[in-house]
Amino acid sequence: MQLTEKIKSLIRDIPDFPRQGIAFKDITPLLEDPQTVASIVKRITAHYGTQKIDAVAAIEARGFLFGMLLSQALKVPFVPIRKEGKLPFDKIKQEYALEYGNASVEMHSDAVKAGWQVLIHDDLLATGGTAGAAAKLIQQLKGEVAGFSFIVNLSFLPGCEALESNFYRKPHYLIQY
Repeated sequence: MQLTEKIKSLIRDIPDFPRQGIAFKDITPLLEDPQTVASIVKRITAHYGTQKIDAVAAIEARGFLFGMLLSQALKVPFVPIRKEGKLPFDKIKQEYALEYGNASVEMHSDAVKAGWQVLIHDDLLATGGTAGAAAKLIQQLKGEVAGFSFIVNLSFLPGCEALESNFYRKPHYLIQY
């Protein structure tokens, strides 16, 4: 079975979560398959293998699961981007719109060095709001967005177009719905 088919077979839909009308893509079953997890990390790192990456920034919470593995595989620092109020040190904040509301993310003010090429990772791309907010945080600290990495792209939502038009980076993803 190809990797894309394997990933799709392991992701389950949770209807009406986090609210009515949303079909949540749950990657929890995927995490129970270490061989597939390893293959995902290998595929993503191979995609960025020839590109200069100075850090991987991942978005709370599911983005952390693969973001940390990617940073280890690429041998670069890991930068957590968290929901508002979760980081203990001096931080910067960026607000954004979700497909079902509004939110804010934060990052430590010393997490990215000027000029760093930062790969932004999350598990799923929907509207691009969260990833776009993460990119703006990176840019506030004078870092550069090296790319956007996702496991899942919801192609019926405008995330790819939003990120590509606003940050001039075509998002990389392994599967789409």
